Amino acid sequence: MEIAVIAYYVIKEIDDPMQKIKTHKKFLESIDCKGRIYIGNEGVNAQISVAKKDLDKYLDFLKEDPLYESADIKIHEDTEHRFAKLIVKFREQIVALDEKVDFENRGDYITPEEWEKKLDEKDENTIIIDVRNNYESEVGHFDGALKPDKKTFREFIEYADNLAKMADKEKKTVLMYCTGGIRCEFYSPLMKERGFKNVHQLKGGVIAYGLQRGSKHWKGKLFVFDDRLVVPISKDNNEVISKCKFCGELSDIFYNCANMDCNDLFLSCKKCAEDMKGCCSEGCIKAPRVREMDKAEGRPTPFRKLSFEEKQSLSVN
Repeated sequence: MEIAVIAYYVIKEIDDPMQKIKTHKKFLESIDCKGRIYIGNEGVNAQISVAKKDLDKYLDFLKEDPLYESADIKIHEDTEHRFAKLIVKFREQIVALDEKVDFENRGDYITPEEWEKKLDEKDENTIIIDVRNNYESEVGHFDGALKPDKKTFREFIEYADNLAKMADKEKKTVLMYCTGGIRCEFYSPLMKERGFKNVHQLKGGVIAYGLQRGSKHWKGKLFVFDDRLVVPISKDNNEVISKCKFCGELSDIFYNCANMDCNDLFLSCKKCAEDMKGCCSEGCIKAPRVREMDKAEGRPTPFRKLSFEEKQSLSVN
């Protein structure tokens, strides 16, 4: 089967998000589609996979609504759906930052071509910030980027506060990037509010850069929030920089801890993952509810949410 994996977002005030949800969901249920679309008063955040035969229908659906005029739609080709089901729902925050931002005060957009040039010419007054969680930057990042050791986007508020205390906000040029661009839409106003004068964000994020410019200046792979978890950013991108947490061997394979009460993501080579029975620690191996790990060839599929009955059926190994 030919599948299009699609990512896009819209930052625009929506007066009646529930109506948008109803209309969007009704249409998507008429085609072969899976994924997540969050719609709220501040906009839309979407990651879905659509059968190639239905792709034009979906793109036409978006074109009919002025809301999606500004959507920067990124498309990757694939052979299967990369989401378990279809979810179209309301989200108070389409990006969980827990701070109201002024979108009129966003940083300047930089196209992938301009970004590449900026990195070619960077100097001591250039700050490159990876606006993603630590497990994302661990498997791949732009060369020379600051990689905040944060597990959630909410923690980046503190990082901005601390950086503002240390850096020369008049002289420094801030270049920021994330996976598809949406987190920078929230973070660039936050940086400007803290006094940084020259703030720029990569338009379309790493996905757009990989599609348009390849892997120059990029190290490793790209973490994505679907069943693939880790993908190359372009056809020439095969570098592995991350390591198995147990033996230190190079590996960019993520596993969900088989202990369902932990479920943490961790990097491991296949041998160590099997030795650990899919768990992230010895303690988790001995936990009361441990799922059987996926030993299939290739990358493991993340664990699905279990039903109540399935949870109850798990017992101590």
